[in-house]
Amino acid sequence: MALFGNRRDVNLFTTVNRELLRYIISQEVGYYKYKLNDTISNLYGEAAQTRYFTDPVLINCLISKVDQAWASMEYGPDVDHTLTVNFLREDLQDINLYPEVGDAFNYLDNYFEVDTVTDNQFVVGKDFEHAYSSDLTTFGRNFSITVTAHLIPSDKLGLSKERT
Repeated sequence: MALFGNRRDVNLFTTVNRELLRYIISQEVGYYKYKLNDTISNLYGEAAQTRYFTDPVLINCLISKVDQAWASMEYGPDVDHTLTVNFLREDLQDINLYPEVGDAFNYLDNYFEVDTVTDNQFVVGKDFEHAYSSDLTTFGRNFSITVTAHLIPSDKLGLSKERT
């Protein structure tokens, strides 16, 4: 039987991380969930005309930035910019949102499209939902969700800022 990583320990980790994300780090993204059923696809399974998204939801997160890479293209300069964004899993569960490839988010007035979703950061290396032993059903937790995304022009997403 494990000594550390029970639900009480995991709740402490969650509470401390929520406070860090909300009150100290204070990074947020406006997350747009892709509406696959509303988007019309062409013969190749690509969005034929317009992609549809839900209204944005503000989510606290931890963002790791990579420097922008500039390239000279045939029609002028092009920029490549990627971000890694870490979400607290319980924050996403509270708003009933799970990131998927193709979703988008707004950060610093730029739009990013999700490329990968990683969902395997376990507290003490365990997840109680997948315990093989009955002694470990209250130990560990799948703690965070990590997303990598690339910069994309807003017109390719069909999103634009509106004046209010």
